[in-house]
Amino acid sequence: MKISAVIITFNEEQNIERCLDSLLSVADEIVVVDSYSTDKTEAICTSYEQVRFVKNEFKGHIEQKNFAMNQAKFDFVLSLDADECLSEKLAQEIKKLKSTAVNKIQAYEMPRLNNYCGQWIKHSGWYPDRKVRLWNRNIGKWGGQNPHDKVILNSEIEATKLK
Repeated sequence: MKISAVIITFNEEQNIERCLDSLLSVADEIVVVDSYSTDKTEAICTSYEQVRFVKNEFKGHIEQKNFAMNQAKFDFVLSLDADECLSEKLAQEIKKLKSTAVNKIQAYEMPRLNNYCGQWIKHSGWYPDRKVRLWNRNIGKWGGQNPHDKVILNSEIEATKLK
């Protein structure tokens, strides 16, 4: 399985390096779609030889994420927000998936730890906040309502949970 990581950005110089670093060991390509940042986001991204940096006018989260997905070279897409990163445990699990000769599963949910006012929220049903973030783009796309986007899978597809 080859994976294209996709990220949308706008003025993410504070976050993007951490996000990119977490993807280097699992992504076969990294595509960053930027909404014409005015900070150092572009300079940081283009300093990584693995990153393909594309500019696109922002028309909404869903539209931008679907545009980014369509820029991917490979069918399996791993989508992160610029302020997110893979844990080492999750990266190891994805590497293991990639080494599997035949992979019949087409979509994976990942646990997300939410941060509010600098505090991680690990209670009140906020963790794990599971989201589909790795899927075969032929069986799903971004939908929902801006800015509360989510991956909508074909009705017969069910996502498998990653740890």
